[in-house]
Amino acid sequence: MEQHEINVYNMNKASPSHRAEKITTIVGLSGSLRRGSLNTALLHAAAQLMPDDAKLEVKTIHGIPLYNADEEQAGGIPPVVSELKENIAASKGLLLVTPEYNNSIPGAFKNAIDWLSRPSDDIERIFGGRPVAIIGATTGGFGTVLGQDAWLPVLRALKTKPWFGGRLVVPYATKAFDESGRITDEMIKARLQGFLKGFVKFANE
Repeated sequence: MEQHEINVYNMNKASPSHRAEKITTIVGLSGSLRRGSLNTALLHAAAQLMPDDAKLEVKTIHGIPLYNADEEQAGGIPPVVSELKENIAASKGLLLVTPEYNNSIPGAFKNAIDWLSRPSDDIERIFGGRPVAIIGATTGGFGTVLGQDAWLPVLRALKTKPWFGGRLVVPYATKAFDESGRITDEMIKARLQGFLKGFVKFANE
């Protein structure tokens, strides 16, 4: 689990005036709720490194309640979930930035995806055939490899289109970011930029 506290600053990417008119929009989600999350820092870094013909809309799972079918039946889909569903539906792809908890998926992140899959007859519209990529950072040496793999059955069940053309893991992530959340490891930055370029190309195929 993530243990190092950092201050994640707002790294909204400025749009150069020369960017192409047709912009590929990818929605990005961090699976961590923690203030100072390394994975949230990685998500914001990705927003800064997108190709010029694409943008990453940084969204959040904050405010999504624990899934309870009784509550869904009584009150329907929470507004925060409905809004996020429409963001994803309008995008060309989804980037999941996942921590790794106990060699698997963080509960809060899985809970958010479970809500986004409700009602079940809406799965096709939100997830069906949608390109999805996974990246992640951890303080340990394996860089969320197991956590990323644990997502594959979920993505298969939702009938998404996972991208297997690249793999981006950030091990020992406290050494890759400074205290403000900026990537200081130039190799990781270059790999992330290349990963995003590949995923955007895949999302447009």
